[in-house]
Amino acid sequence: SFRNTSAYHVHMRIHTEEKPYPCSVCGKSFRHRANVIVHERIHTGEKPYVCVECGKSFGDASSLRKHRRSHTGERPYHCGVCGKSFSQNAGLVQHEKIHTGEKPYQCPECPKSFRDKSAYVAHQRTHTKETPYRCMVCG
Repeated sequence: SFRNTSAYHVHMRIHTEEKPYPCSVCGKSFRHRANVIVHERIHTGEKPYVCVECGKSFGDASSLRKHRRSHTGERPYHCGVCGKSFSQNAGLVQHEKIHTGEKPYQCPECPKSFRDKSAYVAHQRTHTKETPYRCMVCG
């Protein structure tokens, strides 16, 4: 239930998939006005949230909060199996695949599969022979 009709209508956008707030630059649409404001900072480069410890700036408050953990050492996400802790939920999700054995990235060229996308992408280069990293000294 909802406190008022406005909150109800905003909630209903989840079900109707209505996204009435388009980005003025790329046209991507959002359910909430606040989300399009944050998104448009990608195009403008505006980063109004500044870390008081190191001066690094961010486009949204959530990214600054995550960054602050690098200074505080806070690791609020804990593995229920082994107890290892992480500063970000994404790290925990990735780690949990070790315990489940999940390897969702299957190579279409060979039988290998991978837990994380970056390892999968690096592996793909063994098939394509792509060498995107060059030595800055000798080429």
